[in-house]
Amino acid sequence: MAGKKTGKNPGAKQRRGLRGKGPTPKAADRPYHVAAKAKTRKSTYKPERKRSDDERSERPTSDRARPSSGRPSTGRPSASRGKRPGADRGRPEKRGSTRPRQDRAVREKSSATYVDTIAGRNTVVEALRANIPAKELIVAIGLDVDERITEILDHARVSGLTVREVTRHQVESITGMANHQGVALIVKPYAYSSQKEIFQRAKTPALFVAVDGITDPRNIGAIVRSAAAFGADGVLIPERRNASITATAWKASAGAAARLPIAQVKNLARSIEDAKEFGCFIVGLDGESTDTVDGLKIATDSLYVIVGSEGKGLSRLVREKCDVVVSIPMRQSVESLNASVAMAIALYTIEEKRRKVE
Repeated sequence: MAGKKTGKNPGAKQRRGLRGKGPTPKAADRPYHVAAKAKTRKSTYKPERKRSDDERSERPTSDRARPSSGRPSTGRPSASRGKRPGADRGRPEKRGSTRPRQDRAVREKSSATYVDTIAGRNTVVEALRANIPAKELIVAIGLDVDERITEILDHARVSGLTVREVTRHQVESITGMANHQGVALIVKPYAYSSQKEIFQRAKTPALFVAVDGITDPRNIGAIVRSAAAFGADGVLIPERRNASITATAWKASAGAAARLPIAQVKNLARSIEDAKEFGCFIVGLDGESTDTVDGLKIATDSLYVIVGSEGKGLSRLVREKCDVVVSIPMRQSVESLNASVAMAIALYTIEEKRRKVE
């Protein structure tokens, strides 16, 4: 309450707080200051007496191994000069450290050859039905057997295919797919032919199919299938910026990749020049051309037909090297046809024109 006396002087504490604490001690006099610690070390330091040459020669080997502090040696190598003592303390080398294992994994990954795989029960069944050349069948341990698995195992037994049982996690590691359904097929690398071999085996008039910038392996497989269906002598695929004959392409070709020679060329422009020297006319397929494949007057001559990607079409350099660029006539305006569909229509038209001449 306002009138109650507490028995204490409220101003005493304030007056004591205003009193000075005296002069500030020097840095060397403060126990926890760096200067005070240095002063203490300097006062307790005793320099080692220099020994004469005779005393050095008589010094035992065990004494020579001792540090200058006079403490007995522990057999451990001394820290390098300039390194803070105890810098490695708290980070001892652990037994069974994973660092060598990680280095070994990096080396193995850099030199590893990634295999081409097909995963999934329906996909593997269709691949084996199409006689895709395979190296090994991977089956997960404890897999539920149904009609598809039974057919897969029957195909493997008839063809002498090796069957390996692994865990489901290992199947995922091999295929890179989580939805593998417990079965995968490791496919052999495709054995490409050379362009020279394809040209030498070509009939008269020759018919070659080439692709420019097609990155979908399913389109590559469908083009190979159409080329085989309409009597082409071979397919030429650039090594760069194009899909290759993978398991997906092989499956899309429905086995035609085993019957038709396919070559990978380093430079499509150079391949076109070789085809011209062979006596071929270069025909490009492009939806923006005003000329249609129906009016192709050189259909009965040797041809080198090129199709570009669905979005970009033919590249500028390839288009410039074409003798003629044609399109597929359509009644309704759409953006473009699929590359494999356009190639199939063009090859069918060329085959019909050649039949009429025969």
